[in-house]
Amino acid sequence: MTIEIENAKIGVVGLGLMGSSIATNFLIAGHQVVGLELMPEAYRMASMRIDHHLQACDELKLLEDNTSYNPNNLHLTQTYKDLEDCDLVLESVVEDLAIKSEVIQQIEKTVSGHCVIASNTSAIPITTLQKKMESPSRFLGLHWSEPAYASRYLEIICGAHTDLQIAKQIQQVGPRWGKEPILLKKDIRGFVTNRLMYAVYREGLQILERGEANIEALDKSFRYDTGSWITMMGIFQRMDYLGIKYFENLAERTLGRLSNAKEVPDAMKKIVAEKGRGVHNQNGLYSYSQQEAEDWKEAFGKFSSELHQLSEKWLK
Repeated sequence: MTIEIENAKIGVVGLGLMGSSIATNFLIAGHQVVGLELMPEAYRMASMRIDHHLQACDELKLLEDNTSYNPNNLHLTQTYKDLEDCDLVLESVVEDLAIKSEVIQQIEKTVSGHCVIASNTSAIPITTLQKKMESPSRFLGLHWSEPAYASRYLEIICGAHTDLQIAKQIQQVGPRWGKEPILLKKDIRGFVTNRLMYAVYREGLQILERGEANIEALDKSFRYDTGSWITMMGIFQRMDYLGIKYFENLAERTLGRLSNAKEVPDAMKKIVAEKGRGVHNQNGLYSYSQQEAEDWKEAFGKFSSELHQLSEKWLK
């Protein structure tokens, strides 16, 4: 199956925080974009969200000299029928298997046979989502990070039935979207990024629960050590930079002492039971006033902008 992604018309289903950011990314890359949102409140907010993202893109100078970008290429809708002539449709709805499966089946019923269908899921196996599809070979995962328009990250995940050639074609077009995409040929649980991060979360929260360090200390260790180099070289290039022998010695002394816990840490369970959502409702591993939560969101947006500019300088 050959697809024309370079000049594709792209649909995004679900225009919440992540979906609107992804739609913005496709829009500034010069694609015609159909944004579908069925929830009335989210639909009313979609245009405002995307306008806000476009302002951020302008501040990042992502729109400068970009002759392919046309704001009129965006069409917002509440009707699946408007996806009929799309070449690629990405679902970005809530992380719920039943809801995602229903949305994906509806997309497949609507689009043409040549249309590629993708999911932005971060937790549900792509193979699981393929099970009820009539043409699972054209389905894959496209896992983004927030904000999608500023991050270089894009993870392409093949399910058990995905046509590998389609995944490779999307990987090739990734740089047009401002991405350095990675291709995961096998549908492993958690994909690459989440598997790596959850190993860190497990160890960190075990240290917290044993009372060996507080949450501020754990975060500072990442902010002021890992954060000083990770965008530049990555964790395995870091091994080469410092020398493999150093890491071998550290592995011999440390690996056998790391946590292999299989249960969700109690610190997480407690917050979830309290319906805590971190900065979104001021109840998380840290405590926040409403103003502090808003300040964090604004600061992260500005930081992402500056980090994007810095990575542009060093990673060309």
